[in-house]
Amino acid sequence: MEQFLGSYNTVYQGGVGEIVMKKSRFISTVSPAETEEEALAFIESLRKKYWDATHNCYAYIIGTNNPIMRCSDDGEPSKTAGKPMLDVLIAKELTNLVVVVTRYFGGTLLGTGGLVKAYQSATIEGLNNSVIIKKEPGVHMQIKTDYNLIGKLQYFIAQENLSIISSEYTDIVTLELMIPLNMVTGFQKKLSDLSNGTISGSKIKEAYFAIIDGKVHLF
Repeated sequence: MEQFLGSYNTVYQGGVGEIVMKKSRFISTVSPAETEEEALAFIESLRKKYWDATHNCYAYIIGTNNPIMRCSDDGEPSKTAGKPMLDVLIAKELTNLVVVVTRYFGGTLLGTGGLVKAYQSATIEGLNNSVIIKKEPGVHMQIKTDYNLIGKLQYFIAQENLSIISSEYTDIVTLELMIPLNMVTGFQKKLSDLSNGTISGSKIKEAYFAIIDGKVHLF
């Protein structure tokens, strides 16, 4: 399963950014993409949307283990558009996303350096308007306890900055948490220590998770 390959940064929600340089418009559109097919379909949709544009350049990175990296200058001088865009994604350590920068020519040539700056700046602007998250591998775990131990348990959870997915208070307390993969063994030991061996977490599933607006999201 991919979650054993570690955490990674990606786009949760794509955004759009625009810059103008010497009357040329550069519109950057960012989208999540889990597969190369998704990335290519997104690029094609932007080509149709901006059918009258001078260029629709793109860059994408897919995967965390030997990732697929592709880019295109779409008619701009070699290595002045797609590669600079890709360099931004690499520098920000992002994956599973695609960026298309659409150019409407303004009548003034920018030169090689100007084009590189424009395409990189547009890419950054699009990313600034996107929601970027860190996906971490973890274990979705359920814990059941009586009311005598809930105070200790809540204190421990807060100290370790662990993410509670849900809580239910009936005759017992049932908590569901997301535990980072590298903390699971230590977490189980601490549960046992706190409860003299009466509490242990039961695994529901392994999954990627991220904290978005203070809430846990599973993937």
